[in-house]
Amino acid sequence: MSKQIAIKPQGCTNFKLRQLTRRVSQHYDNEMSKVGLKTTQYSLLSHVLKAGPSRPGELAQAMTMDASTLTRNLKPLVDAGWIAVTAGSDARSRTVTITEAGRDKRHEAQRHWKAAQESVNRLLGVPRVLALHALLDESLDLLSQEQEDGDSDGE
Repeated sequence: MSKQIAIKPQGCTNFKLRQLTRRVSQHYDNEMSKVGLKTTQYSLLSHVLKAGPSRPGELAQAMTMDASTLTRNLKPLVDAGWIAVTAGSDARSRTVTITEAGRDKRHEAQRHWKAAQESVNRLLGVPRVLALHALLDESLDLLSQEQEDGDSDGE
């Protein structure tokens, strides 16, 4: 009779993911800095461009971001004139839109984002990046399902 040994992950998953995130972010941030943006700002410009005029709550949800984090991240983009936050359809709502200057800045930054993407693909290898994307997508789905199941408990 053979004994099977249970294999368990070693180390903290959160710590390992944060290490990877920091390393990957360095590649993107190095490229984005060439046009005066942070990666988070490029991402926000891209999301607002793609979504069109949106309420802040909808945008935060689409980006899986807290409303307070979104507000903090929007401020420098608004100050630079790349994003506009205007009154919405009623007195309590607001609408987030990208300005023409924001479209131009995002377009200028896009080739730097592509350069960062190609750098990561080259360093890790395209098959590994594809596998990483698949694993991340699957993990996000599983964690989202678990959170949704937890949110519905007791209601």
